[in-house]
Amino acid sequence: MAVRTIYLAGGCFWGVQKFFDQFKGVIETRVGYANSRIANPSYKQVKAQQADAAETIKIDYDDAIISLAQLLDYYFMIIDPTSLNKQGEDEGRSYRVGIYYIDDADLPVINAVIAAQQSQYDKPFVLEICALENFYDAEDYHQKYLDKNPNGYCHVSKSLFNIQK
Repeated sequence: MAVRTIYLAGGCFWGVQKFFDQFKGVIETRVGYANSRIANPSYKQVKAQQADAAETIKIDYDDAIISLAQLLDYYFMIIDPTSLNKQGEDEGRSYRVGIYYIDDADLPVINAVIAAQQSQYDKPFVLEICALENFYDAEDYHQKYLDKNPNGYCHVSKSLFNIQK
């Protein structure tokens, strides 16, 4: 098994985590804060835009079962890549969309998927694409939040939580 990791920011991380947890080959997900200006920010600091961190999901996956390109194609199902600092009802830089990589070898795949996806949109993408600078786990109550609170708010359509059985 070849375990790989990618970090995706797609608005509120609760729904993004719930969405990606369904796919075969996804080994583990964690929600947290990426590319923060301050070490180990709290949710309160992130929400108040004090950390300049993005609500992000860390995805560990087996690339023999699911590829990075497949994960990114799924990612585009749940985000609006043309919406600056806003997904669903959530607004602010902490809700920006972004792809953060830790392996430079992932960049050609990321760029190819983005080019293919961009051709389907009239507006330019506002996706942040860069190497991961840091990632801090969110508080425990945020982990698997929608499993614990099935009626919780989510900008991701709940109909997408069962597309892969």
